[in-house]
Amino acid sequence: MHDLRFLTNADVAERLAYPQLIEALRAGLAHPCEAPVRGCHALPENASLLTMPVWRPGQDIGVKLVTVFPGNGARDLPAVAALFCLFDGTHGRPLAMLEASELTARRTACTSALAADYLARRDARRLLIVGSGTLAPHMVRAHCSVREYEDIALWGRNPQKVGALVERLQAEGYPVHACADLPGSVAAADTISCVTTSREPIVLGRWLRSGCHLDLVGAFLPSMRETDNEAVRRARIVVDTREGALEEAGDLLIPMREGVIDESAIHSQISDLLQGRGARTDDSEITLFKSVGYALEDLIAARLLVQ
Repeated sequence: MHDLRFLTNADVAERLAYPQLIEALRAGLAHPCEAPVRGCHALPENASLLTMPVWRPGQDIGVKLVTVFPGNGARDLPAVAALFCLFDGTHGRPLAMLEASELTARRTACTSALAADYLARRDARRLLIVGSGTLAPHMVRAHCSVREYEDIALWGRNPQKVGALVERLQAEGYPVHACADLPGSVAAADTISCVTTSREPIVLGRWLRSGCHLDLVGAFLPSMRETDNEAVRRARIVVDTREGALEEAGDLLIPMREGVIDESAIHSQISDLLQGRGARTDDSEITLFKSVGYALEDLIAARLLVQ
């Protein structure tokens, strides 16, 4: 156990660059692993405890433990906290323990950006981020790694948080501005990334323009959704994993229960994109990427860090 490493969120932020992680995910997510659907346990006040095991036989083993406390925004605390344990896949030795909030945010944003590299129009120049929490700045940085966005709008319910985040991202050199008109900003955007913990639709299908890409990340329970039935009906749907989406993606499960779509509406998953199937071919279609989180993303990121 003397060689067990511990990496803090600061270590992760220093070492895990967005372009490097996107390329590691591009290589790693194309191949299968063993990843049981994560355990999700309800805690008081709409909080959740998640357990996410994953392994690649003969290579590596990981387990992530996550707490999600949606009310933490009012306390000026992140909604998500996590630890990730990495083990050697050959003899089971523990290799590293990672403080995983930063890991989770970066791998989530980089997976969305990777999907957008196949699904967003090549000439996409306007990005809209819906939400101003922990994930929002990561989404800006990651999506700007795959497209040259010239206009980035940021919408959130708390004007003070939005303003502070806009200043921070502008200082990093990103062309970010706050927006108050959400319907108008959705209608103008080429790529829309939703990173909220909403249980009701925020982005409506009637606002979407032809050729846009919609990235849905925040909702991770069957009872949560960030968009409505019309958006799902209009879009070609890609998911991180089909199995996970059919268990947890409220954005898709609610329309399924209401008879708007069925399982066949899920066109493909991210591994299909990486194997050359399902990328955008028509500049007029609306594409939708729904992510609920895939443990292999954590394992790839943790292995990259330790290596």
